[in-house]
Amino acid sequence: MSGASRTRRAVPWWLSRRTVRPSVVTPPRPVPLSTQRIADDLARRGYRFRIDDDGDVTGTWDGHRFWFLLLGAGHEILQVRGRWAGDVPPHTRLAVLQAVNDWNRERIWPKVYAREEGAGLSLYAEVSVDFEHGATDDQLAATVSCGLVTASQFFGSLGALAADGPTGG
Repeated sequence: MSGASRTRRAVPWWLSRRTVRPSVVTPPRPVPLSTQRIADDLARRGYRFRIDDDGDVTGTWDGHRFWFLLLGAGHEILQVRGRWAGDVPPHTRLAVLQAVNDWNRERIWPKVYAREEGAGLSLYAEVSVDFEHGATDDQLAATVSCGLVTASQFFGSLGALAADGPTGG
């Protein structure tokens, strides 16, 4: 074979117009967190919420109070915190504490804990994510969803253990 026969043939002009060119997609850039961005995300979903006196976004889901907090020196940490609406009857206290311990051992989210408040024990669930470099709208939405869904799963799992909850007696 001669060298001339191995040379690359040019694409005819009429075919070059049909060549598929890859489209350029610019991914969204992370932007700093803000109370307004959290409120916008919740509003897009049709959720009801309010901004409390401390400037935190708060609302009720499945009967439980939730807060969407911006923590850290630069408000770079988003924490979705839920408080179980029920009461822990004294006779179920040990079983509920064991359920809290089991949940934390077996699952990544949410972190759950019990805290003495007033005359009884209160149960909390938290998902916290550090967005030091900002978050896209999708990242913010995923964190909010993760916090709401996993906390609600934990609260729902208490069921028979603490029958005085919002779905119990």
